[in-house]
Amino acid sequence: MSPELIIALFAAAVQAGTPILFATLGEIVSEKAGVMNLGVEGVIALSAFAAFVVCHLTGSAWLGLLAGGLAGTLLCGLHSLVCQVFLGNQVVSGLALTLFGVGLATFLGTPYVGQATEGFGKIAVPLLSDIPVLGPILFRHDTLVYLGYIAPVAVWFLLNRTSLGLGLRAAGEMPAAAAAAGLNPQRLRAFGVLAGGFLCGLGGAYLSLAHTHLWTTGLSGGRGWVAVALVIFAFWRPGRAVIGALLFGGVMAFQLRLQASGTNIPSSLLLMLPYALTVIVLVFSAARARERSGASAAPAALGVNIEPEG
Repeated sequence: MSPELIIALFAAAVQAGTPILFATLGEIVSEKAGVMNLGVEGVIALSAFAAFVVCHLTGSAWLGLLAGGLAGTLLCGLHSLVCQVFLGNQVVSGLALTLFGVGLATFLGTPYVGQATEGFGKIAVPLLSDIPVLGPILFRHDTLVYLGYIAPVAVWFLLNRTSLGLGLRAAGEMPAAAAAAGLNPQRLRAFGVLAGGFLCGLGGAYLSLAHTHLWTTGLSGGRGWVAVALVIFAFWRPGRAVIGALLFGGVMAFQLRLQASGTNIPSSLLLMLPYALTVIVLVFSAARARERSGASAAPAALGVNIEPEG
């Protein structure tokens, strides 16, 4: 494989990993607050459609991006309502959210299948894009990829260096202690779910506005499930989420190039590669967590609902 092809492969990995990264960061924020959201796949699907249709109708990629983020927020708000107010099972609610989001996106998007929109184009960063090797890999992408460079740092700063982030973590670790300290763990959890939904929505918006520039059914392609798995791989740390997203994106880009090269490997087997890697990574992560006590860093009250205050 020539150096040019290797550079192109790494650049494609950055692109393919961006929507996974946004979704993983969103799930980390939600789970750090103590709410498990297995509806990420549905959130990505509906957000991708909302972003596409708004951009298609208005001609504004930024309005489309905002619509995608808000769609993710609203859908996760429904999950928060079910779990925080009605004390519904978080796993069941998340699964229902996936079915609802994917189904609604497919139903509403049927008239738009195959239609294109302009979305976000590639913008080379002055000076940085001219750096050998790193320039083509990191600095010749669209605006959302560059936003993806900032997002992990912003999430880390929120969770570790702000009072709001410390409150979110307290709500996910020891809600009773958070309440005793004068915090409202239910409101903090609701904020975590909504903020996580917005980030997942950005991941969905990326798919239709920057990755494909068109609408088609099944656009989420299982990325939501991968994001949920990568939270475990990342041990709930934004920095490790970057590694997981790039790893998955790299495998996805690699299998696409293998298909384009006309290899004799069956296409169905190649399509399976990214998801097989996800399973392998999860097994490895679970084994490592057993070897190192406390390495998983899973919030102690994750998945446990809080009784509403009277």
